[in-house]
Parts: sequence; structure tokens; C-alpha cells
Amino acid sequence: MRLRLAALACLPAMSALAQTAPVPPAASAEARLAAIGTAPSAARIEADIRKLVSFGTRHTLSDTRSDTRGIGAARRWVFEEFQRISKDCGGCLEVRYVSGTIAGEKRIPDPVEVVNVIAIQRGSSDPNRFVLMSGDIDSRVSDVMNATADAPGANDDASGVAGTLEAARILSKQKFAGSIVYAALSGEEQGLFGGKILAEHALKQGWRVEAVLNNDMIGNSRGLNGVNDNHSVRVFSDGTRVTETAEEARQRRFTGGEIDSPSRNLARYIARMSAYVPNLEVMMVYRLDRFGRGGHHRPFNDVGFPAVRVMETNEHYDRQHQDLRTEHGRVYGDTLDGVDFDYAARITALNAVSLAGMALAPPPPAQVGIEGAVTADTTLTWARPPAGQAGNLAGYKLYWRLTTEPQWSRSRYVGDVTQATLQNVVIDNYFFGVAAVAKDGSESPVVFPGAAGSFGAY
Repeated sequence: MRLRLAALACLPAMSALAQTAPVPPAASAEARLAAIGTAPSAARIEADIRKLVSFGTRHTLSDTRSDTRGIGAARRWVFEEFQRISKDCGGCLEVRYVSGTIAGEKRIPDPVEVVNVIAIQRGSSDPNRFVLMSGDIDSRVSDVMNATADAPGANDDASGVAGTLEAARILSKQKFAGSIVYAALSGEEQGLFGGKILAEHALKQGWRVEAVLNNDMIGNSRGLNGVNDNHSVRVFSDGTRVTETAEEARQRRFTGGEIDSPSRNLARYIARMSAYVPNLEVMMVYRLDRFGRGGHHRPFNDVGFPAVRVMETNEHYDRQHQDLRTEHGRVYGDTLDGVDFDYAARITALNAVSLAGMALAPPPPAQVGIEGAVTADTTLTWARPPAGQAGNLAGYKLYWRLTTEPQWSRSRYVGDVTQATLQNVVIDNYFFGVAAVAKDGSESPVVFPGAAGSFGAY
């Protein structure tokens, strides 16, 4: 896989492997990924956002029977749009509703069916491994319980749903080893219920979820802080696995991993994949979400899945969760004039190349272990997946970086083995990881050793 970083020198000198270093596969996937990185259409995204805004409000408690207004009409349109996309690819998408009834909650006191719309593009060789992109259907105004007032939700989050639809249009034209899920989630503003429902569904179905990319507001390039920026995007990621045990936490204290959870290494992967998207830089934010706020990636984190929030860099708070009004010359409301469609297309491209890269690659290595205390060398071990899950596997690549570096800066391809030693690379001075490499050169995210970094049992 092409890296934003220059070809990474392996310093200091490496082991005996240096004399017989295996040759990495040719990066034949690069052209394919580069094409995906410029494929999203701002015009199509604009049309989808306008359609979603036309439903007046998409509040979770709004009308479900009307064909023109409310959450029911909006989700039926999304369902039909996924079906149209599937028809264009010969029925390659499984389009379905995934729902649950919520009641007795502060923001949903009476029983309400919260309905997600998903489309599954099955992988050709590893169909039970999933990468997922999502946006939120629902919208709101100042009063979170006001289900009747106009709530356009043009940026929050018609932009995320439109991006998800556009990614489906692009990627459904191709085939991948792993499966891709495109999801329009509901109930976010009322308590992240759509994400909880889909995360529980994934667990019940036994999905091996490698990544969740939650897109919540990807269309505003002008912040309330006065900054105009359509060339950067934030990726928020949680630092430690919520599901770790007390013993795993004790081990992490001594071996590291606080900034190398699977979600963090998913964020690093997305940042590297921005090399395929012209004029876009990723700002990795080492925090679950914005300060004191939440998003639909969190329910997936809560059950142990790697998940991140992808969003604009500079928010305009007058355009979020506001009644439509003008006060003292100041305009409030999440309307179409606040959306930069070209910017939304660029962030959609980042999602699409990240999904494609992971779906092309073999599954991330499992059972990654590390040894090297009181020696000059560092040895990493890992397990191959079952052959049926990784028919495209070429081998593995070791990564390491200084403990203060945000991104993996050194690497070495070691071939189709399950153990490798880096001679004279002292374990105390670096963080280490392993990625799986496909025959076309595409790579999985890097996996940090131990439970702290595990993407799951593959």
C-alpha cells in the first residue's frame, strides 16, 4: 500500500533477514484505490442531501406514514435508493431494515420503532468479515423532543447519509474479498439507539467487524471560529478498549497500548489512505468524540468493535440543533446553504478508499505477541487466519515507531511467516505492530501486540 510517508527505511540495521529479505508483492491495488479516491460526485451528494432535506423533519419521533414528510418517508427513500444502486450492480447489495422498539427513555418515553436501513455488499472470499460506513438519518431542532418543527438537518446528518449512499454507488461496481456494509442509522439524537441496535445485530449474526466509520457532519467547511477549511478532516478514536478486563488493563500498564487500541490504529490507517484523496489531510484526534459529546460510533466501541468518527474540522454551532430563525442579524439553522458539497465529496472519497483498502486486504493478524525484554532484539509472533478467510494473503509486514510518534514510521515486509525478529531494535524504545499484506499489495490496519491492540479473534 502506498504510504503518505516516504518509503520507510528500516533503521537501525535489521536481523539476518536483511540478507534474504523477502520481496513484497507489487502494489497493483494502487491504481484501483487512486481511482476510488477521485470518484465521488459532489453533484450526486448535493442531490441526495436536497432530497433528505425535502422531508421537512427526520426527527425520530416524527411522522412514519406520510410519503413526503417525516422519518418514515426519509428511511423508505434511503431503502429505495439502496435498491436502485443494487439494481445497477446486478443485485450485489442485500438491502434490509434492522430495527428495534425503544421505550421508557428520557428522549423516547413512549414505544417507538427505531429503524436503520443497511445495504450489505458481500465479500467474495471472506464474507463474514465486515467494514462499515454509516451516517445518521434523523434530525432535530433546539428542543430535542420537538418532532413537528422543520428540522432540515442538511449537514447534521444528511451529509453523512449522502456520503454513505455515494460510497455504495462507487464501491458496488467492484468486488472485494471482505464485505462492506453501508448503513443509515436512526435515533442518534435521541440516544444513539440506531447504533446500539445495529451493533447488537452484528453480535447476534456473528459478524467479524473489522472497522466502523461513522460519518456525522462531513459537509461544513466554514466554522463558527471564522476558519474556512475544506482540505482537512478529523478522525476521532477511542484510546483503550472498553471491553478490556482488569487483567488486560494490568498488562497494558506495563507493555503499553493506551494509544494503540484497534480504533486508534484504524484512525492511523485512514490517515494513511488519505494519500489517495487529492487535497485532503487527516487530523487524528485522540479522543472518543468531541469534548463531552457523543456519536454513533460509540455503541460499536462499547461492544468491542473498532470504530471511529469521521467529520469536518471546523464546526458551525449556529447550524447544529437549532430552530430556524434570525436573531439580531445572526442566522440559525442547519440549512442547505451551510453545506460545501465538494468538501463532502472529498471526505466521502476518504471513506471509500479506506473501506476498499480494508476489504481488499486479508484480515488483520490475530494473536499478535511480542518478546524482547533485556535483549537487543525484538521478536513478534502472530497467527494466520484460516485459509478460507485469506486466500489473497501474500505475507506480513512489521511496523514500529518511536513512542512519541503519531504514525507508524518504520516498516519491514517479512513474508508469509508467523514470527520475525528485528535485530538490534530495542523493544523498550519503540511501539510495534503487524499488518497483513495481500497479493495486490493492499494491507490491513496495523495490529498492536496483546489484548490492547487486538482487532478480534479471526
